[in-house]
Amino acid sequence: MEDSQENILATTHATRREFAKRTLAAATATIILPVVASAQTPTTTREATAPPTSATPAPTTTPPAPDPLLDAYAEVARVRFGKRLDAEEFARVRTDLAGNVRTAARLRDAKLTNADEPDFIFKV
Repeated sequence: MEDSQENILATTHATRREFAKRTLAAATATIILPVVASAQTPTTTREATAPPTSATPAPTTTPPAPDPLLDAYAEVARVRFGKRLDAEEFARVRTDLAGNVRTAARLRDAKLTNADEPDFIFKV
C-alpha cells in the first residue's frame, strides 16, 4: 500500500530538477517573447558609410603615443603577476591590455542619445 502511494506522489509532484527546468522555461519565455514580438516590428536602419576611396593618402606607420592608462594597467599587472610571467608573457599581457584600452576609448567616444535603442542579437 505504501509503495502505491509513493508512485502516485511521484507522478503528481515534480522533482526539484523538473521544477527548476519549468521555472527557467517560464522565466525565459516571459523575457524572450516580448523581445521577439518587438523585433518583428520594422525599425529604422542607419545607412552604412562608404569606405574611403583610394585617393586618400595611406596613413603613415608612426608608433602610437604611449597611453598613460595603458601604462597604469600594465604596472598593476606587473605588480600582481610579475613573479609568474616572463618577458614574453608580459608583452602579450600588455598587448591585450592595449586592445582593451583602445576598445574602451572607442566605447567612450560613441555618443548616444536618449532615443538610441540597444541592438540585440539572439542566437539559439
